[in-house]
Amino acid sequence: MSDTTVDTSRQGGSEYADLSRLVRRAGLLDRRRGYYVARVGLLGAGYVATWVVFGWLGESWWQIAVAAALAVIFAQAAFIGHDAGHRQICRTRRANDLVGLVHGNLMTGISYGWWVGKHNRHHAHPNTEGRDPDIAVRPLSFTSEQARRQRGPGAWLVRHQAWLFFPLLLLEAVHLHAISLRAMVGRRDRVRRRPVEATLLALHFGGYVAAVVTVLSPGQAVAFVLVNQGLLGLYLGSSFAPNHKGMPILAADDEVDYLRRQVLTSRNVRGGWFMDGLLGGLNYQIEHHLFPSMPRPNLRRAQPLIRGFCAQHDISYHETTLWISWSQALSHLRSVGARPAPEETRSR
Repeated sequence: MSDTTVDTSRQGGSEYADLSRLVRRAGLLDRRRGYYVARVGLLGAGYVATWVVFGWLGESWWQIAVAAALAVIFAQAAFIGHDAGHRQICRTRRANDLVGLVHGNLMTGISYGWWVGKHNRHHAHPNTEGRDPDIAVRPLSFTSEQARRQRGPGAWLVRHQAWLFFPLLLLEAVHLHAISLRAMVGRRDRVRRRPVEATLLALHFGGYVAAVVTVLSPGQAVAFVLVNQGLLGLYLGSSFAPNHKGMPILAADDEVDYLRRQVLTSRNVRGGWFMDGLLGGLNYQIEHHLFPSMPRPNLRRAQPLIRGFCAQHDISYHETTLWISWSQALSHLRSVGARPAPEETRSR
């Protein structure tokens, strides 16, 4: 699903094919090597410099600030891995995979191969019941049917999930690490280059634990890991939540065309260059879903063209602020959680 030519051929002479021709003609799918060389270079320098500061500070409670800084750097590395997974950076799959493995497995501790498979399923069927893995995330419920299936503690959690959403995100990084490690030892997830991925993950976790345990006191080490991993999960979750949460959810057998499927289920976040950097380009979620292999810096340039095209074809194009996007996502979770349980429904 990372190759837009696949989607173009499926649509034939459709509206999406017309839009694709406009985008290609404008050069918006052309690679931006200079941008990525600079970004990867700056990120790598920041990564190394932060660990150097960590070693220089030694046994100090100021390391909590280093933990917070590393959380931001880890998240930014994950965004580079995301771009590589969509073939935005290099022309060849092998080169993109190399970038993704370094930024995902080695720098962040998240399996690149596992994530690409999951994320491509999401792109194929965003916000689609039974087909999008991003709306089948325990312990949350994103549809009334999911909520009705909950029992006991799960039902209680769903009723309060809007209040618990951001606290639960503090555990998201640990969850991603655990799934990545499970993908290395299990056979349920298809992961290419499993030995390479396992080695890089081992280097990440081995180096991380060794540095924390060697340099910090036990109390500082625990605090460092809690702050670092908690903020990383909160950052990643808060960046992905505005993209689709609270937008229309489609039935598994819905036959809406590709163009409308991607636009109507996605939400853009406005905020200028700062938001572009903060969210790793994911704030242009509509443009990204329509053209997954479009390099990140071209998304901003593509927005006026795509927004105008949607207006011409009477397709709702949703864009709001980060705060309102979070509010809409929480409102959806609250609405789903407020649905009566099966026993309550029958008694009425």
